[in-house]
Amino acid sequence: MPENEGVTLSCPSISEVSALIVDLVDHRKFGVGDYRELMSRKADLLERIAADQPGDAEVAEAAAAARARADELKSTD
Repeated sequence: MPENEGVTLSCPSISEVSALIVDLVDHRKFGVGDYRELMSRKADLLERIAADQPGDAEVAEAAAAARARADELKSTD
């Protein structure tokens, strides 16, 4: 069974998106945080946005690309 099957994903809040952006900036400027975990969070947020916008092909493509990248990074562990 797929991990999110039967689970309704809510669109992320502004505070969730802001927190990710702050963490990405900290990683880029100061090397703080785990890049793999940040990319996984990014993919999660984009998937939630895509689920909230089912007719938007561009956001679906962005979410799929982000998830593929996050999974690629996880496989290098």
